[in-house]
Amino acid sequence: MKKTLFLLVAAATTLTTTAQSLYYTDSSNKDMARHTIRKEPLRQEIILPTIDGCKVLKADLHSHTIYSDGHVTPEYRVREAWGDGLDVLAITEHIEYRSNERNMLNYLKGYLPEGTQAANNNITGKTPDEKGILADLNHSNNIALKSAENYGITIIPGIEITRTPETIGHYNALFIEDANTIYAADAAESMRNARKQGAIIMHNHPGWRRKNLEMTDFEKQVYSEGLIDGVEIMNGSEFYPSVVRSAIENKLFMAANTDIHTTTAMDYSNQGHLRNMTFIIAKDARIETIKKALKARRTLAYSFGTIAGDEKLIKEFFLASISFETFKTDKNGKRTMRMTNNTSLDYTLNFGGNPVQLRAFTSRNVTVAKEKELIFTVENMWIPTEEKHPQFKLKL
Repeated sequence: MKKTLFLLVAAATTLTTTAQSLYYTDSSNKDMARHTIRKEPLRQEIILPTIDGCKVLKADLHSHTIYSDGHVTPEYRVREAWGDGLDVLAITEHIEYRSNERNMLNYLKGYLPEGTQAANNNITGKTPDEKGILADLNHSNNIALKSAENYGITIIPGIEITRTPETIGHYNALFIEDANTIYAADAAESMRNARKQGAIIMHNHPGWRRKNLEMTDFEKQVYSEGLIDGVEIMNGSEFYPSVVRSAIENKLFMAANTDIHTTTAMDYSNQGHLRNMTFIIAKDARIETIKKALKARRTLAYSFGTIAGDEKLIKEFFLASISFETFKTDKNGKRTMRMTNNTSLDYTLNFGGNPVQLRAFTSRNVTVAKEKELIFTVENMWIPTEEKHPQFKLKL
């Protein structure tokens, strides 16, 4: 009985102490208390390797806000990117499709002339009327640039050229100067207008709403004209393996982007995933350095645990992620070593049998016979070869 009573008293004391530690009284108001836990913004740090003295920047080159058909503000998009661990973000509103303008005008009813309606805010398959595009297409980028000053991430000003996906497709113009002077009735002319500003152009989700990836007449035209600099091999949950090879053949940088319209919490982190990222290998995060790296095609694509890209760069990335330490050598010269993953990414390895996991910041032991190579494939890395996955033969 005494023992039971002691336990109850101890529990009550613990609860009282815990409860008291959760609050403090507000000296300006005796009837109010505050939680001691402050709601401070935290950033998820994603640790990636250094390659030849260059950083691996985490970028999303395709996102939307309420100023086209997204569900959040540019300020939120910047905070979200920072919290998700990104270094680089492009907000790329649709030029021709801005469905939220109707809601905005309804909200401003009484402030605008009677009968004001959204004009030319959905012209993906037709030519606009004489009013032209009335919105300031730079507005979203300007807000993002200002907001990013508080978070230390690089904003790439961009816009999306949005036409019928089955015949023309969607294209992001990145590093633009003035979004309001890019639109033309001919989508190829829109790209040329962006080029005049020094923009580089990325072909978005090439398989979206398509039965196959055979080039359309329009795609043949703009590719042959040299208007395309990069391509999304991953967009959201879509992955286009065959585009990896064509990207190399056409000398295009490869990207994986969210094309996010809602929140990355809904589509990624709440389900236990990192968001899609384009890994850009660059000396630093200055906008001119990033542009140079994209032109040099120093990118890899990451989506839902898969990393894809050029074989040489893929292998450099993996080898920079892993370290080995021999801690035992037997009398026959067989070595046992610790293989450590020093990054935030998981790897699936196959040493000639069943696949095994080398999760983020973990180690596993491997054995190698005397004077033999350690041979394995990395099955969640994708390269454009018959084997599809890179094979490593390491003389350790």
